[in-house]
Amino acid sequence: MTPKDIHDLSADEWDELNFPRPEGNDFDKVVERAISRRGFLGGVLAFGSGAAVMGAGMLKGTTAMAQPASRFPFTPIAAQTDGTIHVPEGYSWKTLVRWGDPLFSDAEGAFDPAAGVSLEHADRVMGENTDGMELFNVDGREIFVVNSEYVNPKVNLPHTEDGQPKSLDDVRILQSFQGVTVMELAQGDDGWSVVIDSPYNRRIHHNTPMTFSGPAAGHDLLKTEADPTGMASLGTFNNCGSGRTPWGTYLTCEENFNGYFGAVSEVSADSMVIDGFRRYGVSTKVDAGRYNYHGFDSRFDIATNPNEPHRAGYIVEIDPANPDMTPIKHTALGRFKHENAAYGIAADGRVVVYMGDDERGEFMYRWVSRDVYVPGGDTSTLLVDGTLSVAVFEDDMSGRWVPLTPATTGMDAAHIAVFTRMAASKVGATTMDRPEWIAVHPNASEAYCCLTNNSRRGVLNDDGTVRTNAGGDPMTVNAVNPRDTNRYGQIVRWRPEGGDHGADGFSWDLYVMAGNPTVAEGAQAGSANINAGNLFNSPDGMVIDNTGLIWIQTDGDDSNEGDFAGMGNNQMLAGDPVTGRIERFLTGPNGCEVTGLCWSTDRRTMFIGIQHTGDNGGNWPDGEGSLPRSAVVAVTRDDGGLIG
Repeated sequence: MTPKDIHDLSADEWDELNFPRPEGNDFDKVVERAISRRGFLGGVLAFGSGAAVMGAGMLKGTTAMAQPASRFPFTPIAAQTDGTIHVPEGYSWKTLVRWGDPLFSDAEGAFDPAAGVSLEHADRVMGENTDGMELFNVDGREIFVVNSEYVNPKVNLPHTEDGQPKSLDDVRILQSFQGVTVMELAQGDDGWSVVIDSPYNRRIHHNTPMTFSGPAAGHDLLKTEADPTGMASLGTFNNCGSGRTPWGTYLTCEENFNGYFGAVSEVSADSMVIDGFRRYGVSTKVDAGRYNYHGFDSRFDIATNPNEPHRAGYIVEIDPANPDMTPIKHTALGRFKHENAAYGIAADGRVVVYMGDDERGEFMYRWVSRDVYVPGGDTSTLLVDGTLSVAVFEDDMSGRWVPLTPATTGMDAAHIAVFTRMAASKVGATTMDRPEWIAVHPNASEAYCCLTNNSRRGVLNDDGTVRTNAGGDPMTVNAVNPRDTNRYGQIVRWRPEGGDHGADGFSWDLYVMAGNPTVAEGAQAGSANINAGNLFNSPDGMVIDNTGLIWIQTDGDDSNEGDFAGMGNNQMLAGDPVTGRIERFLTGPNGCEVTGLCWSTDRRTMFIGIQHTGDNGGNWPDGEGSLPRSAVVAVTRDDGGLIG
């Protein structure tokens, strides 16, 4: 694999380079084992508020079910394969803000269609590859906060031949394009726009000062030569999904941080640190690294700074109303590839945060605060003191949250915080098919998680053993992850005991198994709420609006061929959790991911992210002659009505 090819790899493919295993697949053995389990082809798949609605007729080829009446406020659209956005009749979309658009008047005109943005303005413009987003109303002003997950170096450094940084300035450009953008929006006659020079506008990137909280704050594992206190981190990395707190702050989630680190010489560290690198996918190979930060910025050279990777992989709290606040990395919520953070309130008023670790065979987590949330009261302990747990899903459709404590893991609190994956393995957590966005229903005691895909589930090594995650935990087929080489993904739903998100037990089912009934049968065809008119794969982003509709965004194979024929481009669909019905609302340009969703305060505008639009050679949204640009679009109803 040559350096110029590295940027074309997905995060999964990059991890596979650093943790390879022999491939093999004995389909008959895996499926026979799965089908023999009680409930595999029956009760785990359920529409509605109760599994009884489904009975045992969920998979294609079983008893047909009548389609329930639609309560969607739009006419579904067909799959598309072109280079633009499509929405239903009666709706319109408009670009709100693109990579390179100015936040400040001194950066107006900073974006060049051919050259991109120079270092001088790199941290004064909208970031690259939009992802999770939230909108806050602060004293009547609309403050929009959006993640910039990663960069497309071949696009962002067009002056280089291969996208590899050739200097520290190149590295600084890439570092500035990532992180979080905070900006004020205003609505005028032409729709929404960014308020240039608003006092709320700011960029938070790979060199922004941060601090730590929780059990690992100040620990030796977080100390570096530049920061002997272990308290003064720089930057937030690979900001994927988002979340918000009931007290009005923004949570940004650090996901595939491992790819930023490399080594210019042989790495020497104790066995615990080396084991951590292996589990988290930090390569110790000399000259490895996706972005070549380490070649010019020694902070990212693990041969020099082996503790630096321990300072990434957290939930980071930002106050959109206070530009002077130092962002806080909350180590108590664990260190892993955080997808997003979805909160609920326990029956006794404690704060609950659900989180997924987006890697094949990793786990789902839950945080429950020690103290009760009191509106207007002290919130400083709510993401610091409490209990982090990991999910175990049983094949009888029950589940439980297992606390990660010194008593259950044999690890101290700081090591649990830094090496959370190892702690979860010790208590027998259920390996999952890449847990992505989690959404908590605002009007019912239930939550959902997108399990996007897992090409290694049930695959056998040459010796007949099942492939494992990076920690050696087998990825066998089970009820909640019921397909081997899972190429389509599914969405799991759980209901806490007694309707209390603070309870340790829950029941679960599968809201949907994506699939393709036009080319496959059985489990690969998907569940009964999948049909030729709503085909999709790899559910990723997910938000439930205040009417209870589930908005599902995809980041999957958009080749429209073979197993994926008829699915078209990546898209956003709406699902009804009561009936199970799912319909397509939006399609993005070919090559993109649709990710990130929130609404204006009046609920009349839906903001949606369109990411990496140039992957298939396109140049959306500006057209021919311009570099492709990730963007946020505003979708409205033509009649000015509520949307979602």
